[in-house]
Amino acid sequence: MDIIFHLFDRAVLRFSDLERAIPAVSQKMLIQQLRELERDGIVKRTVYAQVPPKVEYDLTEWGKAMCPALDALLEWAALRPKSLASAPGRSRLPEG
Repeated sequence: MDIIFHLFDRAVLRFSDLERAIPAVSQKMLIQQLRELERDGIVKRTVYAQVPPKVEYDLTEWGKAMCPALDALLEWAALRPKSLASAPGRSRLPEG
């Protein structure tokens, strides 16, 4: 999900930009996630024939189409009552 949010926010990102934006993810996991998103038609990978190699990622039209739903989900999470945020066993969504 982090990849999608970052691409929605900045449109086109290089692999190194994504690595910096999501420091908690390993390089191997980031590559796997990008490949899955590309295979699912959500992310487009563009390779430029140059030295050093340049690879950019951006959302496909289908990927961009899901962004309003993700925005609605974030708005919903922000409305969560504070009493639920501290209850034991609850998910760790950001507090609103």
